[in-house]
Amino acid sequence: MRKILVIEDEESIREYITELLSGEGYRVFAADGGQDTGDVLSRFSPHIVITDLRLPDKSGIDVVKTVKKLNQEAVCIVITAYATVESAVEAMKAGAFTYLKKPFSKEELLLALKEAECVYGLKRENTLLRQKLQRRYEETILGSSSTIERVRWLIRKVADSDSTVLILGESGTGKELVARALHNLSSRYNKPFVPINSGAIPENLLESELFGYEKGAFTNAIATKIGKLEAADGGTVFFDEIGDMSPALQVKVLRVLQEREFERIGGRRSIKVDIRVIAATNRNLEDMVINKSFREDLYYRLNVIPIQLPPLRDRKEDIPVLVAHFMDTISRQKRRNITGIEPEALKLLTGYHWPGNVRELENLMERVIILKGEGEITIRDIEDSLHVKRLQQEPSQDTMELPPEGVDFNTEVHEFEKKLILTALKKNNWIKKKAADYLSLNRTTLIEKMKRMGLIS
Repeated sequence: MRKILVIEDEESIREYITELLSGEGYRVFAADGGQDTGDVLSRFSPHIVITDLRLPDKSGIDVVKTVKKLNQEAVCIVITAYATVESAVEAMKAGAFTYLKKPFSKEELLLALKEAECVYGLKRENTLLRQKLQRRYEETILGSSSTIERVRWLIRKVADSDSTVLILGESGTGKELVARALHNLSSRYNKPFVPINSGAIPENLLESELFGYEKGAFTNAIATKIGKLEAADGGTVFFDEIGDMSPALQVKVLRVLQEREFERIGGRRSIKVDIRVIAATNRNLEDMVINKSFREDLYYRLNVIPIQLPPLRDRKEDIPVLVAHFMDTISRQKRRNITGIEPEALKLLTGYHWPGNVRELENLMERVIILKGEGEITIRDIEDSLHVKRLQQEPSQDTMELPPEGVDFNTEVHEFEKKLILTALKKNNWIKKKAADYLSLNRTTLIEKMKRMGLIS
């Protein structure tokens, strides 16, 4: 049964509406407009509000604004004896659903109410869907550690804004998962989510993928092609690994962020798009700005709301939750009957440093589950899949396994040095000064080594 609040200072009209709607089966609460609107709304929680435009100490426009502020689902109908185009427009701008001029007939009022009920039902259905999506996508960001709770809090706070978000974190930490959660919890959830991997698409193809092209723009352009930005109109564009984008494309993406417009390759007409931009990288963009490999103005355009994803090694208390989730989902997907995991096996997983983060854990669990097939996962299952005896034990310092045909000493030393430098850079968020201090090197020495190894130009 729908609840209706009637706010009308003329007693005869107020009583007429109340009696009429009560007879139609509605629960009606009447007020003369002298009470505090917020207090009345909180006590009655109406689905529909019928308010006169002119009240003793406030206007119906004020009532509508208060209703929209306190309850987005409630539907407002404005009534007045002084109908003008200007007042009608003002009421609609404030959030009123419709407008009735006094005197109105019983049929007019009941028709307006039926339409308002339909609108309320759609709003309520939308709210429930959004809540369901929120629970669903919050559940995909698994863990109970304080760092993950912070990530979930940030997602809830910024999802329904159009602010640009920059997601930072190592490979495998779930950056695209967070981007999809931001999209699906926003008002754009029923519009396209278009991911663009800046590092996976060759540079000569990425521009046409982004902006599209006109027929005849280049050889083999036999028809006009719509780019990903145009296809995302109304939705969200996710620039994954934005740090791998070339300087030339960075300039064009900066314009999109500033103007929300671009031209297709070979085209002259500017195309406007309504998009929300989310970007992600596993690189340290601040350091890249200092090294002139990433535009400073683009960095500040992207870094409006940063979300830092922690590596799995820094939130090991979340590993049991992730393991349980993967056992459940992968067992169902692969039609395996895994009943649990031994405490020692779980302890082994928790003690590992997980350089590949959550993605590595998920891949390991899939391998273990497929090979195991059924029953409880044991410590031997984990060890066999990782090809080590005990992950928490340090490797022997005295001996190492070498191939029978021998090795090239200089090559092996070079590769070890490169891995050592990469590990130090990742551990220190690609800040070269910190990495150099970590390795007890001068910063200039580290930079020279990185140049020789092709890590920077």
